[in-house]
Amino acid sequence: MPPAAGSTSGAPAGAPAGVPTLAVFKFASCDGCQLTLLDCEDELLPLAGKVEIAHFLEASSAVRPGPYDLSLVEGSVTTPADAVRIREIRAASRRLVTIGACATAGGIQALRNFADVEEFRRTVYARPEYIETLATSTPISAHVDVDFELRGCPIDGRQLLEVITAYLAGRKPDVPDHSVCFECKRRGNVCVTVAHGTPCLGPVTHAGCGAICPAYGRGCYGCFGPSGSVNLPALIPLLRRDGMDDRDVERLLRTFNAAAFAPYPREGEEGVARRAGERKPVPAEVREATGQAASAPAEGDMRQRAPERGEGRT
Repeated sequence: MPPAAGSTSGAPAGAPAGVPTLAVFKFASCDGCQLTLLDCEDELLPLAGKVEIAHFLEASSAVRPGPYDLSLVEGSVTTPADAVRIREIRAASRRLVTIGACATAGGIQALRNFADVEEFRRTVYARPEYIETLATSTPISAHVDVDFELRGCPIDGRQLLEVITAYLAGRKPDVPDHSVCFECKRRGNVCVTVAHGTPCLGPVTHAGCGAICPAYGRGCYGCFGPSGSVNLPALIPLLRRDGMDDRDVERLLRTFNAAAFAPYPREGEEGVARRAGERKPVPAEVREATGQAASAPAEGDMRQRAPERGEGRT
């Protein structure tokens, strides 16, 4: 990935001038996905001379302003200030990749989307008038165009490195869109649902974890969100067969990717496919804070948009 037009010096010691710049930003999240990047210590060493980390507060207080060639964004939008800041980051980023369930689906904090946030605020805080928050927790793609969405809670380190190196090389990231069931087959796992009647979201969950839970005899919890080919209406009767009532099914789906799974029980696969082509509604308070239109960019091809060599943002 060639440096964006306007990239200046500031290259790391020993690196050639004009190396691509990488920035990492945090919104509402637990920092777990940023820690996944930091945990890739040995794997990141070969990249040290090929990329400049221009902004990554989890790792260093030394930052420099954009533009950035590649920005990684963790966390969801939960305040009016977040809605403004993500637009500024998008404007300063040639490529923007969202990492983790918070950034791609709203995260566990999207449970607020199904409740009364004002009641929470009054109950939890002694002076709720000082708390500025939105009624919903929304993914980054509900506010700006996203070049790629890397799923997981937390993300997989190998997939993260693949995304970074792919954009450095100017190619499409090779991240599969199939379900956890494929990973179970590759590991030689016995299907926990077929063999033991254990409720499992593996058939409808995006691959990436390596089928960790089924490998230890537990059902998948859906940490990576819906896969590219979801037929949840067909899975729900199996969950009920295995002892879950409607409330149990709802609780199973309302965890790390609650907002992403939410449309499926109501609308089925056809309804979700229809919604994927529609423009997402932007909450009224966000429109007021940012001046956005009533709808945001549709998700469409945001998950795996292939980079074009030499393409830049102005």
